Amino acid sequence: MSLKGKTAIITGGGTGIGRATALRLAEKGVNIVVNYSRSEQEAQATLEEIKALGVNGFVFRANVAEEGEIEAMVEETIKTFGQIDILVNNAGTTDFVELDDLAGLRSEHWDRAFSVNTKGVFMVSRACADHLKKSKGAIVNITSIAGLTGAGSSIAYAASKAAAISVTKSLARVLAPDVRVNAIAPGIVMTRWVEGKEDHVERLSAGTPLGRASTPEDIAEVALGLVENAGFVTGQTIVVDGGFTL
Repeated sequence: MSLKGKTAIITGGGTGIGRATALRLAEKGVNIVVNYSRSEQEAQATLEEIKALGVNGFVFRANVAEEGEIEAMVEETIKTFGQIDILVNNAGTTDFVELDDLAGLRSEHWDRAFSVNTKGVFMVSRACADHLKKSKGAIVNITSIAGLTGAGSSIAYAASKAAAISVTKSLARVLAPDVRVNAIAPGIVMTRWVEGKEDHVERLSAGTPLGRASTPEDIAEVALGLVENAGFVTGQTIVVDGGFTL
């Protein structure tokens, strides 16, 4: 896919992997919609960086689990740019609950994880589907190796990411042949999520063949590749963990 002049929506686009992906796509000439739910200041800062690269964009506050807010974001995107070519479902949430703390994993933890990490992926994809079909576009879902290993910040988080991988496969089937849908499953990524959680970082990166945790830019580079150069790849989950799960 030639990217210059295309339009992308990136959920959770103001920080971490979302920000890095927004900037990487903007470098290729893509106009960016930076979605956020709480990080307004960071989203605005990301937009300024995007515009400095010579492309256009705007920020839009929307909870990815709320249908009306998603539809409003899609409507504004079409009104502004006339098309949607790329969707990166990056918004995510977690609560850090040790896996063996079964009593500590409460109902609200499950509801929050699945509402954003799973339902949000589906809801935003559904809202964008017709526009992506028209443009022969692509979806990239940011999941996690937690969805493959069952380990991670909590059992609920791991389960929600496993479900997001399943949603990726289902969407790849039903949106084909017009829209390619793939997922990236990062290992530990150095974002604000893990600030102050050095033990968690060490546990999930110790012994990794490449010798470090990943950066948001590592993940963004794979997202770019899936959109730009992987025209015959769909329904796949690309593990980006430095070899941790070998």
